[in-house]
Order: sequence, then structure tokens, then C-alpha cells
Amino acid sequence: MENIAIELRGVTVNYGTKRALTDASIKIPYHTFTGVIGMNGAGKSTLFKVIMGLVKPESGFVSVCSDPTDVAQKHGHVAYVPQTELVDWHFPISVYDVVMMGRIGHQNQFLKRNTTDNEQVMNALAQVRMTDFANRQIGELSGGQKKRVFVARALAQGADILLLDEPFAGLDATSERSLIELLIQLKEQGKTVILATHDLLSLPDTCDHVALVKYGIIAYGPTKEVFTKELVSQTFDGLLHHVTFN
Repeated sequence: MENIAIELRGVTVNYGTKRALTDASIKIPYHTFTGVIGMNGAGKSTLFKVIMGLVKPESGFVSVCSDPTDVAQKHGHVAYVPQTELVDWHFPISVYDVVMMGRIGHQNQFLKRNTTDNEQVMNALAQVRMTDFANRQIGELSGGQKKRVFVARALAQGADILLLDEPFAGLDATSERSLIELLIQLKEQGKTVILATHDLLSLPDTCDHVALVKYGIIAYGPTKEVFTKELVSQTFDGLLHHVTFN
């Protein structure tokens, strides 16, 4: 059996008359760190929504952990770390409770927490080095700390695949490097990490695979093979600045 975490074959998605993805095909292996890059509005968010089962393609095949997307979601195979601006940071909730949200799928019909839930939450916080902030309000944290909390929520869920949408937006260089090191560590521990990013400068040293998206999949594969001037220029219509290629 193929070691494939996510597979799309011939996937097409349109929003009314607007094209989002056309005949998109990709196979992402388990235990890889994939950077998804492309222009704004070129289909990156739609690709994530298809993987999460939030958008049903007009045509094509989608498999996540060898299951249809609805089954994969039911089993908690995929966890999503949203863009910072999509979260209401003024909502009064503690770091602990944010991470506990990742356990909802494991709780009984009355959403009653148990010892296992607490252990999983504290273990997840320990992995991202945020244990000391468990009782802090989420809105009090720095940008980098907030990202770590949402990664902890994904870990508490027990997801095999982590999807991160623009995780470096708004972070300073130190926080970005710290988050990158955490994600690389999680990949080495067996997670499949997929992130959409505009940070092309750090991508070659961060991701072992790259997906180029332009209303479909332009190319996908090992970074050294796909992150080339020719292919990236094609993806961004030649609008490249300050990017160095090997």
C-alpha cells in the first residue's frame, strides 16, 4: 500500500462562475513537511478546504489517510491552524480551554472531560513549551505564543495531519524561527505538516516538499526539484523579488 497521507485526483472546484481549482492532482506522503505557495486567490485556501471536507469538488477524487474526507474528519485525522486574523482574540477563554477544544471529538455525548483529556492537553502544551501559560487568557499572548497554542490544540486532537494557513504572518524573525523548529520537530516525530505561506525566503530550508498552486497544482515534489526559478516564476506570473534559487 502506498504511503500516501493525502491524494487528490482531477479535483475541480468552482464558486459560481469563479474558477478555484481545475483538474488538481497531488499525492502528499506521510511524515513530510510541505509548503503550499501561490498568489492570493489562486486556490491555496480552497485546497485546504477540500482536504478538510469543507468544500465538495464538482468532480474528482479525494482521499485523506486512505479515507473519504468525511470519515477522516470524524476520526480526527486532520487538524487546522487558522490565520491569526480569523480568530477573535478578545473572546474570554484560557489557553487550557483552547487546547481542550481539540479533545471534543474524543469526549462522550455530554462533552464530559476525563483524566485522559486533561493528560492529552497538558502533554500537548508541554510539546509546544506553553505549559506555564495554561491559565493565561489567549488574548494576552504574543503572536508566536498564540500560534503554539493552536498547534497544541491540533496535537491534543491526535491528528496525523496538520494544516497551517499562513502561520508566519505577523511574527517577528525570532518567533518565526521558533515556530519553524517546532514544526520540523513534529514532522520528525511522525506528523505530516502542510502549510500555506508567502514566505518564500525561508521555504527551501524549512520544507522538504513544495506544492505550487495556480488554480490547480502546477507542480509538487521534493523542494530541490520543484522550487526552481522556472516553476516558481510560472506560479507567480514572473513577479518574484529577493528570492534566491539553488
